[in-house]
Amino acid sequence: MARVSTDYRSEIGSTLHQQHQTTHENLRRLQERLAVIDAAQNNIQSLAKDVVGLQAILSNKQTRGAFGQGRMETIIADALPSGTFRFQATLSNGTRPDCVVDMPNGAPPLIIDAKFPLEAWNAMRDARNEEETRAASQRFRRDLETHIRDISGKYLLPGETQDTAFLFVPSESIFADIHEHFEASIQRAHAARVVIVSPTLLLLSIQVVQAVMKDQRMREQAHLIQGEVAHLIGDLTRLNDRVEKLNSHFSQARQDVEQIRVSTGKIARRGERIGALEFERRGDPADKADQPSAPPSENDPASSGVGRMKLRVVDED
Repeated sequence: MARVSTDYRSEIGSTLHQQHQTTHENLRRLQERLAVIDAAQNNIQSLAKDVVGLQAILSNKQTRGAFGQGRMETIIADALPSGTFRFQATLSNGTRPDCVVDMPNGAPPLIIDAKFPLEAWNAMRDARNEEETRAASQRFRRDLETHIRDISGKYLLPGETQDTAFLFVPSESIFADIHEHFEASIQRAHAARVVIVSPTLLLLSIQVVQAVMKDQRMREQAHLIQGEVAHLIGDLTRLNDRVEKLNSHFSQARQDVEQIRVSTGKIARRGERIGALEFERRGDPADKADQPSAPPSENDPASSGVGRMKLRVVDED
């Protein structure tokens, strides 16, 4: 009985020890998960503050205009070189659009407006029932079309600005919802020559304008390039003439060298003949010692001066 009791107590102790370790491990994991949850909650609270701040910005007309203006200015300043655009410039009728983009080739500038009516849009988004949604939608449509007419009447000045203006929407989602649910307003904007653009479409449009400006600068430099090419052709022509003259000099030099070689050859041959004559003259006394001397004849050309003269003439030829 004592042994059984001891084994039972040992088994109970081992079981309690395992349960204690398991409980400790579970508590450790629970603490880790609670720490992760706390961090996520802090992030959510920070995000909520940011959303509240953005809502406060969009609910105020002046601040909302500054928000859209800031995004538009960032896109324009990053895409176009300085000096090709102006912010808050004054037109001849006293109005001040948000941005004026100078077009190349002397064309009138392009007007960009960033004062999108977000109040009615926020009211439509915050509607709690169908009736409020319908009323907010009508208000948004009315405000949007009124703003489109204002842009067309204030900024589309014949001969001073382009016949088309941009209305900048600072949100891609709002831009998509407008095209999905307010097609009639989009058509009225097209009829009024006002193009509603999102940040992406504005960037693409500005890149097209940048390409046109680059092409204009290249065309302005075309006459300079043509002048430089003409100078280059003149230099090549003079270089070719000088090469031809140098070639003629080389040809003349080759001819002179050939003539010099001919002359040296003649001189060498004449020297050889002269050497041969001197050798024969030196060998004559030994041959004539065994022969009786004969009196010189008057008709012998070798003993006369006339014969020597002829021999010299032959040698010279």
